[in-house]
Amino acid sequence: MTDKPESVGREVLFEVVEGHIGVVRLNRPDRRNAVNGDVAAAMDWIVKRTEADPDIRVVILASSSDAAFCAGADLSEISKGRGHLLSTPDGGFGGLATAKREKPWIAAVNNHALAGGCELALSCDMIVAAEGASFGLPEVKRGLYAGAGGVFRLTRRLPAAIAYELVATGDPIGAPRAHALGLVNRLVPVDKVLDEAIALAKAISVNAPLSVRESLKVARMSFDMPESELWKISNQTSAVVFSSEDAKEGPVAFLEKRAPVWKGR
Repeated sequence: MTDKPESVGREVLFEVVEGHIGVVRLNRPDRRNAVNGDVAAAMDWIVKRTEADPDIRVVILASSSDAAFCAGADLSEISKGRGHLLSTPDGGFGGLATAKREKPWIAAVNNHALAGGCELALSCDMIVAAEGASFGLPEVKRGLYAGAGGVFRLTRRLPAAIAYELVATGDPIGAPRAHALGLVNRLVPVDKVLDEAIALAKAISVNAPLSVRESLKVARMSFDMPESELWKISNQTSAVVFSSEDAKEGPVAFLEKRAPVWKGR
């Protein structure tokens, strides 16, 4: 792993709560958390750090202020010829969009998630959103293109016709409608967004971490492979999980009427 960037703890805050939950907060309130090179470098490091730490089972991506979740790319950086710094070789845009990871991420969206901000939310597996939040890809209104995965990830998370409309018009969708259509997992008042994201993370983190990671790995593949291939992968995954120490611990803990002690292996 590369050395910890100075921007961790400055442009991006990171802490571990409840023992197993990593909480990442974008911290550029004066720029509405727009992504610059420092944010991208910090996020890239945090993704690798959380993947490597066996004690961290779930990660939450949030904002340090209620002013915005993320406004996307910092256009002032692009105007200065530093646009290439907004992506990292391993993580893509914001150090997250194309990052290889096995652990679940939850976006805690307290306000508007537009352009690259929407794409960062879509890079996560689940979304908890404030009732007043919105999601959108307004790039077409500026003659640009949402190149951090938004144009195809929206179609995987929304009915196709709705996604096509959002991509082609550039208009946002409000969080209540996004929740009704399945883009948002949980819809709450703005002051409850992080608490609800932590509650969802806790519901995940009490489960066997190896089982969660392997199950999500197969679930993510469902968009890309035919069912015949998925059966092969599923059977291989079953063999890995059922031969693990946690697969022995789970039934024993159930019979002994106690909480399981997961080893993650």
